[in-house]
Amino acid sequence: MDSVERERELWERAVAFHGHSCPGLTIGYKAALYARDVLDLHFSKDEEVVCVTETDACGVDAISVVLGCSLGKGNLLFRLRGKQAFSFFNRKTGKGVRLVMRDMPKQGKTREEVQQAMMNTPQAQLFDRKEPSFELPEEARIFPSLVCESCGEKTAEPYIRLQEGKKVCLDCFSSYSRFM
Repeated sequence: MDSVERERELWERAVAFHGHSCPGLTIGYKAALYARDVLDLHFSKDEEVVCVTETDACGVDAISVVLGCSLGKGNLLFRLRGKQAFSFFNRKTGKGVRLVMRDMPKQGKTREEVQQAMMNTPQAQLFDRKEPSFELPEEARIFPSLVCESCGEKTAEPYIRLQEGKKVCLDCFSSYSRFM
């Protein structure tokens, strides 16, 4: 199978996973392909590839399919900023890249025409290539669970807070701040 056929198969798998084809899915698909080429990435069976996404939109599903980044493995991290921007890291080399979607002319184009234009545009023309503004995140850790002394539910240790001498989960914790 040649590279064009492999990419078409990846695209079809991304569409099947996401549930439909859309411009947002195309953004993540093209970002994942670009990161793969820039950082010499392969599908991540564990945490070899890390993606820190600044959006929770459709494109994240394509990144999961193409590069194997997922919440469950701990190699898909959300740093929500409302931007079509993704930082990718190769744990073997320690190298990273941040890809930020450029503005695409959409005026007078249908959604399908916009998507087709993105699919036909080389990745380097779709994204600004930058250095990530943070270090490669540490590997996922497994934490002990503690029982919330308010609701009784088990909660991972880093998400427990002390309140009036009791260990409570974030849902039961009443935050206090006099400053906005």
